[in-house]
Amino acid sequence: MKNDASLTYNVFLFLGDSLALIAGFLAAFIIRSKTGVDVAHPMRIEDYLIILAGLLPFWIVVFALLGLYNTTIYERRFSEVARLFVGSFVGLLFLISWDYMSLDPIFPAKLVPIYGFAIAFVLLVVLRNIARLIRTSLFRYGVGLTRVVLVGNTDMTRELLESLTHRDSGYKVLGVIGFRRKLDGAVPSFSSFQSFLRATPHDMHGIVQTELFSDEERNAEILNYAQENHVSYRFVPGNNELFVGNIDVELFRNSVPVIRVHHTALFGSGRIAKRLMDVILGSMFILLASPLMVLAALLVKLSDTKAPVLYRAKRLTRFATPISIYKFRTMKQAYNNMSPEQGFRKMGRPELVAEYRKNGDQLADDPRIGRLGRFMRSTSLDELPQLFNVVKGDISLVGPRALDVFELEQYSKKNLILSVKSGLTGLAVVSGREGIGFAERRKLDLFYVQNWTLWLDILILLKTVRVALQRLFRKGARY
Repeated sequence: MKNDASLTYNVFLFLGDSLALIAGFLAAFIIRSKTGVDVAHPMRIEDYLIILAGLLPFWIVVFALLGLYNTTIYERRFSEVARLFVGSFVGLLFLISWDYMSLDPIFPAKLVPIYGFAIAFVLLVVLRNIARLIRTSLFRYGVGLTRVVLVGNTDMTRELLESLTHRDSGYKVLGVIGFRRKLDGAVPSFSSFQSFLRATPHDMHGIVQTELFSDEERNAEILNYAQENHVSYRFVPGNNELFVGNIDVELFRNSVPVIRVHHTALFGSGRIAKRLMDVILGSMFILLASPLMVLAALLVKLSDTKAPVLYRAKRLTRFATPISIYKFRTMKQAYNNMSPEQGFRKMGRPELVAEYRKNGDQLADDPRIGRLGRFMRSTSLDELPQLFNVVKGDISLVGPRALDVFELEQYSKKNLILSVKSGLTGLAVVSGREGIGFAERRKLDLFYVQNWTLWLDILILLKTVRVALQRLFRKGARY
């Protein structure tokens, strides 16, 4: 059964986006016209509106291609804002290009599209936030909820149940099938899919299965019901299921349909595009960050004039290739160029080694690190020299964390992790959780390798900037 509420919400988003774009560029026209300075190409506001209306469909198509009308975008606010910015900027470039090539200018002055872009982007974000607030308020009154049933008896089943029963989630859980543990709240539990169907009206929108039954007929029964009744079906893979990242359906020997699984999408054109982005953005970031790097280098040198400014670490990247990555020195000189084991033993605290490894090679208050070094690490300023590693080709801007030999021995899927270059930043950095453990970081690295897209890289980079600024202002206030 289709959830018409999502379609209705999309219609309002479409209307709101159209209104924001027209209003933004119309406001830019009016503001520029009222400055008192003669415009280069005088034109009537009616003609200007006709041009905007003609270009509006292109802009909406760009938004649609960026996924701004997909249902999943509602739950990811930062991703939505980032895509709105990219879509607005693409539209701006198109308008400027058209204006340049057109015999009849479409803007009365050169600054009008710049003003229009800024105003329209603000209006887009504001109107979408208003739409989200209205939608959330309706959810609290039970309007527009997506009705689902959960199938499974795992920890993930309970986690999903807790998440989906939140009043702002937009979901209503009709029941849980096969869950053999005690349930809290008003969500009923059923032993089989048939008992659920007998007790519940057939008005569900989706089925979420977190565990496959040993009886294949029970699995087929659920999937067939979803297909025959136009109900969406989702399966949540557990730790033992295949975490598919990139698949193709093809004919094997021209007769047998098979599913081909790629370990990563980073091959062919994807690999070339990623390298181009590394070189272009890496060079640009070096130029932008050069004043900050000079300042950081001076502070490190002044903190200990006899110690080196840079620290060179041995790491492994793609295909287990050994590389040297560069960071600003953050360790006290007495422990520089020592392994964690050597450093902690030297200070007489060997018990910290186990805690250090358990916490994913980090300690909340590492005694080997100086005051300046602690600030630089907490704000990631010590990582800036690795931009040169990126341009050189040793690592990528985005990728799994560079491994040392000790960590490599702990990876059960080391070959998969090392099928791509290591990265300056990655999913673990922007996951929203500080101090995540080794196992969790490994899961995030595996997800990235198997599900890479260029858009995922762009999102991680944008989130990295946000995280770095948050850390800088938060930590800076303490020093």
